[in-house]
Amino acid sequence: MTKKYVYSWGNGEAEGSSKMKHLLGGKGANLAEMASLGFPTPGGFTITTEMCDYYWKNGKVFPQELKAEVDAAIEKLEKISGKRFGDNENPLLVSVRSGAAVSMPGMMDTILNLGLNDVSVKALAKLSNNERFAYDSYRRFMQMFGDVALGIEHAKFEEKLNIVKREKGVTGDLELDAEDLKKVVELYKEAYKEAGLDFPQDPKKQMWAAIEAVFGSWNNERAIKYRAINGIKEGELLGTAVNVQMMAFGNMGEDSGTGVAFTRNPNTGEKKFYGEYLLNAQGEDVVAGIRTPEPMEKLNEVNPEVYKQLCDIMTKLENHFRDMQDIEFTMEKGKLYLLQTRTGKRTSAAAVKIAVDMLKEGLITEEEAVMRVKPADIEKLLHPMFDAEELKKAQYMGKGLPASPGAATGMAIFSADKAEEKAEEGIPVILVRPETSPEDVGGMNAAEGILTATGGMTSHAAVVARGMGKTAIVGAANLEIDENAKTATINGVTIKENDWVSLDGNEGKYYAGKVKTIKPQGLHGDIAELLEVADKLADLGVRANADIPRDAKVAREFGAKGIGLCRTEHMFFDEARIMKMRTMIVSKTVEQREAALSELLPFQKADFKGLFEAMEGYGVTIRYLDPPLHEFLPNDEEQMKEIAPQLGISVEELKEIVENLHEFNPMMGHRGCRLSITYPEIAVMQTKAVIGAAIEVAKEGKKVRPEIMIPLVGKVDELKFLRELVEKTANELIKESGIDLEYKVGTMIEVPRAAATADQIAQQADFFSFGTNDLTQLTLGFSRDDYGKFIKEYIKEGIYESDPFQHIDRRGVGRMIKMALNDGREVNPLLKTGVCGEHGGDPESIEFCHLVGLDYVSCSPYRVPVARLAAAQAAVTYKRRKRVND
Repeated sequence: MTKKYVYSWGNGEAEGSSKMKHLLGGKGANLAEMASLGFPTPGGFTITTEMCDYYWKNGKVFPQELKAEVDAAIEKLEKISGKRFGDNENPLLVSVRSGAAVSMPGMMDTILNLGLNDVSVKALAKLSNNERFAYDSYRRFMQMFGDVALGIEHAKFEEKLNIVKREKGVTGDLELDAEDLKKVVELYKEAYKEAGLDFPQDPKKQMWAAIEAVFGSWNNERAIKYRAINGIKEGELLGTAVNVQMMAFGNMGEDSGTGVAFTRNPNTGEKKFYGEYLLNAQGEDVVAGIRTPEPMEKLNEVNPEVYKQLCDIMTKLENHFRDMQDIEFTMEKGKLYLLQTRTGKRTSAAAVKIAVDMLKEGLITEEEAVMRVKPADIEKLLHPMFDAEELKKAQYMGKGLPASPGAATGMAIFSADKAEEKAEEGIPVILVRPETSPEDVGGMNAAEGILTATGGMTSHAAVVARGMGKTAIVGAANLEIDENAKTATINGVTIKENDWVSLDGNEGKYYAGKVKTIKPQGLHGDIAELLEVADKLADLGVRANADIPRDAKVAREFGAKGIGLCRTEHMFFDEARIMKMRTMIVSKTVEQREAALSELLPFQKADFKGLFEAMEGYGVTIRYLDPPLHEFLPNDEEQMKEIAPQLGISVEELKEIVENLHEFNPMMGHRGCRLSITYPEIAVMQTKAVIGAAIEVAKEGKKVRPEIMIPLVGKVDELKFLRELVEKTANELIKESGIDLEYKVGTMIEVPRAAATADQIAQQADFFSFGTNDLTQLTLGFSRDDYGKFIKEYIKEGIYESDPFQHIDRRGVGRMIKMALNDGREVNPLLKTGVCGEHGGDPESIEFCHLVGLDYVSCSPYRVPVARLAAAQAAVTYKRRKRVND
């Protein structure tokens, strides 16, 4: 069977439908649908996206059969209209427009009034009894055709138009009469000549040049960039369709006009018609901002009958398509025509409101409601945003990676200590660093936002900032930070210490000076209702990564059902605790270490108690000490001189300890479970703190579910050794307390060997939590700070599709997870499994977690709402499964 490339519609009939968007593009599919439903849509035809694909794959040529199909489609339009294409007495004029399967407004090209020439323009003037309208249509066509099809700069035509305006002493296009427009047409011909071209008088040549231009626009710079920005991968779509439609003229006088209308307010989501209208105009006048349009209600004053008809149609279209519609319409001498309808673009706030309202109205199902909102919309609504008008006035400096969303303004401060001091004085600060380290955590916590010159999306600054809910921009390329001079310079703009700086964490852009922020909507109202629906549909549970009670409370407010990762080392950096930790590290005997640990025990116990209380009834996974010990010690000589006397040792001795403990690669070496095996007293103290806190909370009548997680296990014997130690300590405490307390002991799967031997490890583990940050680093041999060094180039060259630290590398790291999951569950069917790396808050990675059958994901508190929605969307998109273990 011969492939069909052209589909026609008109006179209440259509060869296509709205279900054929992949083939006809969104515009063509919806025009066909409207025509078959009897809406007033000018007839036309669509050349399919398959032809665009053919055109680009075959050296920009068309197959022979296309011409015959197009000629047949034009004949149908001639029968519908009673006009003839290319005729000089009764010309059929058409528009030629693009239309991909995914809406890309303004990214590709359109030509109106095609079919006019020096002879037919006179016939149009005679038939319409409106010479001005005819020549206005002709000059518009000449300009659009020259720009789109022949590449003559738009500005060249504007220059010619302005010559005539200046001669007449006017500023507006509507002030030009027919004779003026005739002069414009002649000057436009000169513009063609100046470009070394002739304006084609043959409508058929015009048609094929326009079709080629629309197909060609699929790969213009702005269309490519739009697809990249919106995550539309090359090859995901076949291309654009070409829509050829009979013209409806809005520029025939005061009884004509054109407009764009939405069935709901696209900014707020309010159920109220929203749009703009222009008298005596064509579509590009509204879109290009050539004239200031009137509110849609103005049409009611001009023609109440057409306004009522339009409102009725808008209601019917929304009910039919079951989503907010964006409609283009034209009124020609008092008669209404619909030129297109499509799903309307909307703000994040509007997306949520429309989804919830349409669910309540019975227009859509619960599944459809959760699919109508992007996870990124939720994220934007829960972080501060800059006032759009204020942002336009701000001094732009540069762009980095948008590591943690939101908007933050403060004084630029170049050290963590100083940031804390300023914050204590009530001054908002932005911590500006080449990169952050664990030592900076106090300053990061005090700051409104963080800006670093290096690092990737999962660098320390990024990970910690997201956990704290702080706005952060990392990897700010070309930003030169001079820590001594306390300056940051880029593109000739320098900010000094105490200068104001503003960070847009949603876009990764930073500005010199103050920019006013707007408080976002909290987790209530429409967002809360939508996420309750999402929770009903999701198979994956959502927990939070939280290290202190305050974070746990935030996580619960955002709907987290448990803690998937408590990093106990973060509890030791507090000023009251760090010296006790350092004393333990420099101790020479077990007794000295135990004495120092006994002083840390009350602090840990109090923190754990706060976590259990905040998460009453839900599991709390507590990871035992993980980082290498050198991270707790000072790394420069001045600090050593200050701290050594406090530790009761010499500077030289402290230096030697730091050097001996230093790990060249902190992802490997003496860390994780290896620390607790070398120094069992650490694990004993942490077990006493966990179980002691759980006992106290349980005695208060609250349900407690402690889960002890041993990090960096690579061999089952490591877990067996520490499990026995934990159980001995825990069971003694529980026995002494006289209460029943259940607890779990599991491990983080973050070493490839652990994934490969998961069947052995699962015999000693109650749960697996995949630490995808380290598992990615150790599987790929990449550092999470390598984005700016080479990962970015890998993505550019197509070696990797995306940053593996942002989205789980399914072929590599993903296979390790699946292998560990299957092997582990084979020997331990009750094994609970989750992900607690930064991937736990990434929608694409959450989809993977759903597909492989994990029980939960864990992410920073401020990403919990995003994860809840993403988990539901994965369940709706793919077949649901029975949850293994709650």
